[in-house]
Amino acid sequence: MITDFAPAQEKREPRPVVGRFAPTPSGRMHLGNVASCLVAWLGARSAGGRMVLRIEDLDPRAQSREHARLIMGDLHWLGLDWDEGPYYQSDRTELYVDAISRLGKLGLTYPCFCTRSELHAASAPHASDGTYVYAGTCRNLSTEEVARRSATRAPATRLRVPDVDDPAGTVAFDDLVYGHVRETLATECGDFLVRRSDGVVAYQLAVVVDDGEMGVTQVVRGCDLLGSCPRQMYLQRLLGCAEPEYGHVPLLVAPDGRRLSKREHDLDLGALRERYRGPEPILGAIANRLGLCEAGEPVSAETLVGRFSWSVVAAHRDNIVVDDDFLP
Repeated sequence: MITDFAPAQEKREPRPVVGRFAPTPSGRMHLGNVASCLVAWLGARSAGGRMVLRIEDLDPRAQSREHARLIMGDLHWLGLDWDEGPYYQSDRTELYVDAISRLGKLGLTYPCFCTRSELHAASAPHASDGTYVYAGTCRNLSTEEVARRSATRAPATRLRVPDVDDPAGTVAFDDLVYGHVRETLATECGDFLVRRSDGVVAYQLAVVVDDGEMGVTQVVRGCDLLGSCPRQMYLQRLLGCAEPEYGHVPLLVAPDGRRLSKREHDLDLGALRERYRGPEPILGAIANRLGLCEAGEPVSAETLVGRFSWSVVAAHRDNIVVDDDFLP
């Protein structure tokens, strides 16, 4: 993936801005989730736009309605409201299966029998993010070979990407924070999954279908997902979905560089809500690192609407270190 780190020119689309929250209910929200949700909400509200709430519970291990309820309660406590939803991906499987069927009828999908260990042995991770580039091992299996393998192993489903010399396989876009991004799918990821071997629909496909169906025009999320955009944009073009604009925000990391996760229970909203009466000190700490308020200033989400600027966030795109002095 080639990235020109000159920020994209700030612009307003002629279409109304529709943003979205898309949490996974695998546990309580942590500070990193709060940062992404805050910027997503500010991006929409500062443009007079709307917010959609979608619970991304595709994986059976993350289909907890109780966790979803806690997430929604935490969003309300933070002052981050929404206008539509909640939608649950676990209720929308038919839409995803239909999309995969449409791609199959175009001759763009094929069954893949590779195990995880085989995938790692056959390809090297891309240097920038550790993504394995699929070597095309199952791309041209005969009908007979597919039938023979299917008798003992359920296949995953992969999407064919254009060959390296086909211009259709190079995707470029302007991220609101990281500027111009360009990727050639064949060399950066190869043919990618749209359904796992256990039948669970892949994240890449589900979010494209959902964003298209829900009219989302602005996708804001952590910069660790920047590399997902070219795959999703390729799917959008194949499925006839409108392309939203993207803004990827810096990650919150521990002093040793580890990305914060839901295992950091002292930094999840359950612990933080016991420590603070209101969200203003938490939002202020995050907003300060994004250049939106002064150090030590407690602020509400509503107060930040009038201060929000994509160009300011772009100027503060380095990952944010959460040390002992981060929160007041």
